[in-house]
Amino acid sequence: MENLKAIILAAGKGTRMKSKMPKVLHKVCGKSMVECVIDEAAKLGCEGVCVVIGDKAEMVKESLEGKNVAFALQEQ
Repeated sequence: MENLKAIILAAGKGTRMKSKMPKVLHKVCGKSMVECVIDEAAKLGCEGVCVVIGDKAEMVKESLEGKNVAFALQEQ
């Protein structure tokens, strides 16, 4: 597929996780959940990845430093 892009929804608060950390930053097999999705998108050949962030946006951005992704801020 040409020009495959991915949008990853990562703006949730994660209140049901009972944690102060955004749910997408919780680790599964040593990697944050959002990193797992980004890595799979890359394996599928996505040329662009946009991560939609919201609650604790800066924390998510910092965790993805060095990844080739764009961010879109979902404000309330």
